[in-house]
Amino acid sequence: MLSRIFIQNFALIDRLEIDLKNGLQVITGETGAGKSIILGALRLIMGERADSKSFAKSDAKSIVETEFRIKENFKVFFDANDLDFEEHTIIRREILPGGKSRAFINDVPVTLDILRELSSKLIDIHSQFETSNLFTEEFQFGILDGLAKNKILLTDYQKIFNDFQKTKKEIEQLKKSLSESNKESDYRNFLLTELEEADLDNLDFETLQNQLTLQENAEQISAQLSQSLSKLNAEEFGILSGLFDVKNKISKLSKLSPDFKELSNRLEATYLEIKDINSEFENKAEDLEMNPLLLQNLLSTINRINSLFLKHQVDNIEGLLLIREDLSAGQNSLEEIEKELEIKEKLSKNLEIQLESLAKKLTENRIKFSSVLENQAKEIFQKLGLEKAVLKIELTDSRQYNLFGKNTIQILFQANSGFPLKPIQGAVSGGERSRVMLAIKKIMAENNELPTLILDEIDTGVSGRIAEEMGKLMQEMAQDLQLIVITHLAQIAAKGNENYKVIKSDEDSITKTTIVKLSEAEKLNEIAQLISGSKITEAAISQAKELIG
Repeated sequence: MLSRIFIQNFALIDRLEIDLKNGLQVITGETGAGKSIILGALRLIMGERADSKSFAKSDAKSIVETEFRIKENFKVFFDANDLDFEEHTIIRREILPGGKSRAFINDVPVTLDILRELSSKLIDIHSQFETSNLFTEEFQFGILDGLAKNKILLTDYQKIFNDFQKTKKEIEQLKKSLSESNKESDYRNFLLTELEEADLDNLDFETLQNQLTLQENAEQISAQLSQSLSKLNAEEFGILSGLFDVKNKISKLSKLSPDFKELSNRLEATYLEIKDINSEFENKAEDLEMNPLLLQNLLSTINRINSLFLKHQVDNIEGLLLIREDLSAGQNSLEEIEKELEIKEKLSKNLEIQLESLAKKLTENRIKFSSVLENQAKEIFQKLGLEKAVLKIELTDSRQYNLFGKNTIQILFQANSGFPLKPIQGAVSGGERSRVMLAIKKIMAENNELPTLILDEIDTGVSGRIAEEMGKLMQEMAQDLQLIVITHLAQIAAKGNENYKVIKSDEDSITKTTIVKLSEAEKLNEIAQLISGSKITEAAISQAKELIG
């Protein structure tokens, strides 16, 4: 329930504050007094775009603040948006002189999206030509489902439907990933097989390269070793025999003089080292084998490894091992996608079974209550002077699940007998719009938990008995919700639980708009003025009393 409105520096409003009650709240005032300005300010609370040009004072900020009394079920929204839940919740919109806008819920800054989401649950403003929402599928289902008491059932269905849609998207994504992976699978398998056949775990590339160098230069190495061994082992002039002779001579000298002892030891070590080198040469020469088949195998292996280096853009065996590991993991990933796809498809089937069951119940309830809605609408239409008007609900089975079940809905309407029913958006004339919407809102008020409803002059173009019936309907609606009505009709104003008047006046040559709550006596005079005009007559007073009852 909207309990307070505060407006500052907005259009003709310098400062306005009013407390509202439950039930039927009626606002009257002369044409041009500024009733639409108050609505414009309330639309800011609903997240509509602000225009700094409409400020009364261009150098001061504009403030629109509303206070709502809300129920505990709103706590879910507050928790989801990290807001403090208060039974008396304050929504404020500030427009700075530069045009920058700020929004607050219980003094916590919020985005306009959050503001709109909350305010749309709290307040519904309907002007005389605003019937476009009547043409939407969501609104039409809302009318019928409210009457059929489908709220809990529809909430359960929509939760599962959202899960179903999410799962379907995940399945499509998995199938796409699987398809892309399968396209690459053959090539990746080829690469993996190629690396596995290379036996990288048992391969020492550096040793292979050394063996290849040895085989490629075996003839030259053999010749050099042979020549070196010949020089070392020649009988008369060989290095070993000559060094042996020198070693013996110096050894004898060391026995004659200690000065030669160190030289003798060094010669002995040198001789032993060269002798050992000679043995190594002999071993190398003996082991050296020129093997064309081995050379061919070494060339093949090394060329294959170098080709793998080039293909995978690495320069060592460790790099190839890492790539082999990634390719192997990719094969595992493919298997994981297949397993996950299988799980999601099973989940999708289970969700579809649940959807089918809930959608069937929704359809059954809607069919059952369609005629109830049609009869209720006909009864209200007759009271509103649309005696021949007919409203019919056309439910059609849908092949696919949608947000509202497995149906599509079309509200058909015809104001006069003898003419075919047509979709309501093309069948309702300008003079019928307000009354049709009022009838719909009346039905919804009885069956749905509606927010505060503001009706802005939807009684335009009616008078007499019809105006009286509209007032009674509004009075009945106000038993189920807070109804704020802006009207020029005495018959409707008389039904108000509380009455307010918008007044425009000049103060210091400045036009200002404000709103005042009317006392019982002021209410009587206001209704009389609506009947007789600026001059209030005794007859008008008498008629006003009769209307108030």
